[in-house]
Amino acid sequence: MNAALVREKLVEVLTEIQLSSGLHCPPLEGTLKPVEALPEFDSKIWPVAIGILAAKLEITIADDVNIFRQDKSCIALTLDQTVDLVVAIANSQEAAVTAVAGKK
Repeated sequence: MNAALVREKLVEVLTEIQLSSGLHCPPLEGTLKPVEALPEFDSKIWPVAIGILAAKLEITIADDVNIFRQDKSCIALTLDQTVDLVVAIANSQEAAVTAVAGKK
């Protein structure tokens, strides 16, 4: 999957959530950490954002995956790191589908 597409859709989702909630949305650039920089962007909102992003990209992101924090930690990821993670998830799913199709 193309990182530019993931970034575009991620920025779109985060902007929509913030604006529809009546909250400030700073410029969403590569080093920005959504968890720290977006007002009220917390554990109640992350799953919604992840679900919307997955739907827009037509991929599956497991319920136990938080694309906004480092795995099994409280360390917030930057927008760039989140894009890289989502690209890796999408490419992994694409490879699995290709492998299954190749076995038929």
